Amino acid sequence: MSNLLLSTINYLKEANQHPPLYTMDPIIEREKREIALKSKRKHHSKNVTRNEYLIPVRNGSYIKARSYIPKGKGPFPIIIYYHGGGWVLNSIETCDESCVLLAEITKSVVLSINYRLAPEHKFPIPVYDAYDAFLWTANNRHILKGGDAILVAGDSAGGNLATVVTLLNRDLQGPEIQGQILLYPVTDLTFNTPSYEEFAVGYGLLKEDMAWFRNHYIKQAAEIYHPYTSPLQAENLSHLPPALIVVAENDVLRDEGILYAKKLRDFGGNVELTIARGLVHSFFTKNEFFHQEIQDTIFQIRTFLSAYISKGKKSAS
Repeated sequence: MSNLLLSTINYLKEANQHPPLYTMDPIIEREKREIALKSKRKHHSKNVTRNEYLIPVRNGSYIKARSYIPKGKGPFPIIIYYHGGGWVLNSIETCDESCVLLAEITKSVVLSINYRLAPEHKFPIPVYDAYDAFLWTANNRHILKGGDAILVAGDSAGGNLATVVTLLNRDLQGPEIQGQILLYPVTDLTFNTPSYEEFAVGYGLLKEDMAWFRNHYIKQAAEIYHPYTSPLQAENLSHLPPALIVVAENDVLRDEGILYAKKLRDFGGNVELTIARGLVHSFFTKNEFFHQEIQDTIFQIRTFLSAYISKGKKSAS
């Protein structure tokens, strides 16, 4: 019997009434979600200021980003946040309320990235958008009231992009990333772990939904094993930033998150792993159901920042 919190049971009662994602047209589903998000009242905080930017990425394109700057003088740590949605759905609106709380509680600048989505923009375009946004941030931290410390973060497919950015940045010897915050991340597109069978149906994110996302994201089967789609498949995970990995107990992605934490440790990495008991996939952006659980997760992130961000660094203006 699965261990489920009351908030999780209430969420699943609603989520399981909807048609499964794998039966949907991705463009129609994306538009439907955006309309629903616009109808929700945006969370405002006197302690956080929103600003929007257009970030240049390769091939002459631009993507939107939104900063959440906490009240105070700064310079602040910068957390670059990549939203979830299987590289196919959602936007910076999906994680807006959680980003407000993240900036407010951790006293960090949060920069949320609207990377381009599949199937119109398949792998590796979302990866390059994510990395180009990181490079832009490193060069424009003074605009954001940011200091030297830059971290990458994300949930689900956004967690995948966050950790892939650290791999790509290591391979290209780019600017320093001081930490990675991975919330129930996708780390392996082979779908071979026991949690994929245990939670295949009935827990919000179906195994068949993940196959639907994968089919829209990649162009050919061989890309399933590429380290920039499946970082768990990478041969070398050395020289990567410290990681905080939070997995949901009742989630098809649970085991691959745990395995990724273990593999990072095997390569000498500093890793903190938390199994969020009683929770399911996507809880971090379902504020109407999981407000307390989201706050608890952000307190963990704040502790992680205190432990791993270099003390006494000055603004790189």
